Amino acid sequence: MKMNKNSIVTFGEILLRFSKPDHLRLTQGRDLYGNYGGSEANVAVSLATLGDSVEFVSRVPQSATGRAACMKLREMGVDTGNMLFGGDRLGAYYFEEAAAMRNSQVVYDRNFSSFYFLEPGMIDWRKVLDGAKVFHTSGITTAISQQAADATFEALAIADEMGLTMSFDINYRKNLWKYGAEPRATLSRMLQYSDVVFADYIEFEYLLQLPPVPFRAVDGTYQIDVDLYRPWFDEIHRRFPRCRKWLMGIRNQVSSSHHALTALLWSDGEILSTRVYDIPGIVDPMGVGDAFMAGCLHASLAWPGNDQLCLDYSLAAAALKNSIPGDCNLSTDEEIWALMNR
Repeated sequence: MKMNKNSIVTFGEILLRFSKPDHLRLTQGRDLYGNYGGSEANVAVSLATLGDSVEFVSRVPQSATGRAACMKLREMGVDTGNMLFGGDRLGAYYFEEAAAMRNSQVVYDRNFSSFYFLEPGMIDWRKVLDGAKVFHTSGITTAISQQAADATFEALAIADEMGLTMSFDINYRKNLWKYGAEPRATLSRMLQYSDVVFADYIEFEYLLQLPPVPFRAVDGTYQIDVDLYRPWFDEIHRRFPRCRKWLMGIRNQVSSSHHALTALLWSDGEILSTRVYDIPGIVDPMGVGDAFMAGCLHASLAWPGNDQLCLDYSLAAAALKNSIPGDCNLSTDEEIWALMNR
C-alpha cells in the first residue's frame, strides 16, 4: 500500500509482555496475562488511534505468535504490509507492577528473537519509505544485537538520504546492552541523524553526564525553573546541532501509584514549559514515553510551527497513558483536548 505524504514509519521490535494479576510478584501465583508492546509499536498504535496514517516495520516469526502480533497491530489501525517474517521466536518481557514502596521490575527475554537476527539488506527500505514523511525508531533497536544495530543504521542512512524527518526516542535500557557495544557512543551516533528527539530527564542526564536538576513536584502547583535546564539543552545542542526539537519528560514518583509529570521542549534555541499533571491512582506507567513521542509527532504534523501546542498536547497524551492498562496509549484526540482544557 503506497502511503500518503503525511505517513509515519516506525521501526523496532514488537514484544509479548507478561504480568501477574493483582500486583503479585513474578515469583508469586500461577497465572500470567499477556499483551503486545514494544516502544516503536506503541508509538504506531497511539498514532493510529489519533488518526494518523502509520506503518510499523519489524521482523517476527512465521508462527502463531508472529501472526497474532501483526493481527493485533492491524486491529488497531497500523499498517503491517512490509513486516518481515523469519526466525524462531518473538521477544518477550515480564513486568512486575509497583506497589506501595516497592518499585516495578522488568525482566527481558529478547536474546535470539527474530528481531535479534535482523541484518542489513533484509528490508527493502526504499520501498518501505516511499511516500513517507517521518521515520521513527529508538535506542532499543541498537541495543538488541550487533546485527540489529547494523540494520538500524542502514535504515537511518536510507531514510535520511530520502529526506524524511528523523524522529528518535533515546530509550536507554541498561539491561539490554549485552553484546559489547558502548551505549553512549551508539546512541550519540543515532542522534547525528535526528531531527526530533524525546528522552526523559534520566536519559538526558546519562547522555550528558551533567549534574542532575531536582524536580520535587508533589502536585500540580509546582513551578518548574526552566533556567536550570538551559545548560543541559545548550550542551546537547552543541553536541548534536542537527536536531531542531528536544522533548524532555520529567517525572517525580511520589509513590508507586502517585506521579507528578511535566515536560520541556527546546525548539530552535527557545525552551518552552507547560503545566504539571498531578496523577494519583496510576494504573500502568509503561509506555508513557511512547505516548509523549506519538503526541509530539501527531501535533507536529497537525499543527506545524505551534511548538507550545505540541508540548501541551504531548504532555496531556502522556498523562492519560498512566490511566490505561498495557503498553499502548489508546487515548483519542478528543480525550487529549479535553484534558488540556480542564
